[in-house]
Amino acid sequence: MYAIVEIAGQQFRVEKEKKLFVHQLEANEGDSVDFDKVLLVDNDGNVAIGTPTVKGAKVTAKVLGHLKGDKVLVFKKKRRKGYRKLNGHRQQFTQIQIENIVG
Repeated sequence: MYAIVEIAGQQFRVEKEKKLFVHQLEANEGDSVDFDKVLLVDNDGNVAIGTPTVKGAKVTAKVLGHLKGDKVLVFKKKRRKGYRKLNGHRQQFTQIQIENIVG
């Protein structure tokens, strides 16, 4: 059984006991969070597609921790003008583990 769910503006394919990294959520470590924007549920070949979401479907996950991603360097340059700019960015992520899929 798997589902496609929207978490923090991105779509993820989730299965029970699967761990994944999502953009930072407003939850503490050890908390349980529910996601109601379930777009598709596949239960052993029985597929339910939402319009836009599946009614009554819900995904429950447990927050494992918060961490930062790898540094991404943003380099801007204009040739022959002497303009160079280097900027770095580290995205904040939350690691979650899917506990249950209802749908």
